[in-house]
Amino acid sequence: MKSRFSICFTFLMLSFSCATSLALSKDEKSSEKFVNCLDRVSDDVSKLVYTQQNSNFTRTLLSTINNLRFAKPETPKPLVIVTPVSESQIQAVIFCSKKHDLQMRIRSGGHSFEGLSYVSPLPFVILDIVNLKTFSFDAETETAWVGSGLTNGELYYRIGEKTDTLAFPSGLWANVGVGGILSGGGYGMMMRKYGLAADHVIDARLIDADGRILNRKSMGEDWFWAIRGGGGGTFGVVLSWKVKLVAVPKTVTVFKVFRTVEQNLTNIFHKYQSVAPKLPKELLIKADAQSIVSDASPRSDKRTVIFLFEALYLDGVDKMLSVMQEQFPELGIVREDCFEVSWLQSTVYFSGFELFTPPEILLDSTILPRPAFKSNNDFTQVPVPIEGLEGLWDMMYKLPPQKATFQFTPYGGRMDEISESALPFPYRAGTLFKFNMYAETDTDEAERIEWIRSLTTYLTPYVTKNPRSAYVNYVNLWLGTNNLRGPTSYQQASTWGKRYFKNNFDRLVKIKTVMDPGNFFRHEQSIPPIFV
Repeated sequence: MKSRFSICFTFLMLSFSCATSLALSKDEKSSEKFVNCLDRVSDDVSKLVYTQQNSNFTRTLLSTINNLRFAKPETPKPLVIVTPVSESQIQAVIFCSKKHDLQMRIRSGGHSFEGLSYVSPLPFVILDIVNLKTFSFDAETETAWVGSGLTNGELYYRIGEKTDTLAFPSGLWANVGVGGILSGGGYGMMMRKYGLAADHVIDARLIDADGRILNRKSMGEDWFWAIRGGGGGTFGVVLSWKVKLVAVPKTVTVFKVFRTVEQNLTNIFHKYQSVAPKLPKELLIKADAQSIVSDASPRSDKRTVIFLFEALYLDGVDKMLSVMQEQFPELGIVREDCFEVSWLQSTVYFSGFELFTPPEILLDSTILPRPAFKSNNDFTQVPVPIEGLEGLWDMMYKLPPQKATFQFTPYGGRMDEISESALPFPYRAGTLFKFNMYAETDTDEAERIEWIRSLTTYLTPYVTKNPRSAYVNYVNLWLGTNNLRGPTSYQQASTWGKRYFKNNFDRLVKIKTVMDPGNFFRHEQSIPPIFV
């Protein structure tokens, strides 16, 4: 019996080994065919191609993976990474991906919360547009052409080199890619004054599935509408964006203050919910909650909840203090909390650096932390009541200190004035806050992901319904996915699509069906073409 078992085990191991070798051989052959295709159609691309056998493959792959939950050894890897520097090289990648039936994932800054720009369960290549860093500024028209490979920090720095009275209302974090953030809408500290980043895109250049290079005029208004918020990786490779810059004073005011439960946080935050969306457009105060250990806590475990309130006011400190004293005295802001700086310096501050760090740090896309995490997000149209907040604090105590964050971003102001159909992003008038819940998964991954699920359930009475809403730039595959192969029905795609785009989803589907009927640009939550 032992002998028969040994023979069977040996046979199984040999079979497994053979199957693995065949699989590897198939991948290697696909990779080789793809690279040979690139060499034939693009003479100057060889030094920009990284196969799994290349010594720099892993370094290149990891360079902009910003959720390390998708940097594990078992995470599916691309067969090839290409980092083009020219439009013709991008056209070659598209042509060869189609020819050899490989999925192509487009990576800008690598901030997809689900790794959709650099992970696929099917054989795939990464088109990494990190080298598309063009920037040209026109002082007369107050516009700029911005390459999709720039980061927020690089964009802010380049604008600051040219002017101290113009800015761009994009995201907070310096290392987020411009291409990705504009594709999903994009919000930041000037949202209440100027709306979304995508609201200020006035032209674009993209390459479609047939390799054509199009601008706003040649793609048409429907397609142009779709790329400004319809989600990345769906409507083509956007090479660059023409953006209208916005006016800022030479001096703005910022503050960051902390308040804990022991400092009357519950009542302060309850008032904050009714005040923050109604403040002057020039003032945005966001709030981030964590649990920490504090000697001041009366709890036996010495845990407390702490909120960071951080604000940008587009004017001087005296005016801001007057507004705060009149409309939100409960927060207790005093002059010593506030700093007058340039807009450029404020972007350093809101990226998590010390206030007076030289702005050149914005050019370093590697310096910010890159944790492993899972998140979920919601929008709300009603304040969370006192008892709801107290229950939320209890939820925050269920994970170790500083391993979970709950973020509140207030709306109102300019966002109330823009139609929900102006862009694919629909959450405008009537929205009070966007919630983002976030748990680090460096250890106890299953437990922390389950905490996110529990918190999502807890928040159900307080968030939007029919559908429960979500933000496409905080992509979440829990909402539903497309089929990996073959067509996806409208009904199936609607389970996630309506939550991101509400009724705008129908228009996006119609546009996709016309411009990319073969569904070349696709991933688990890309807009699918639908044929009746």
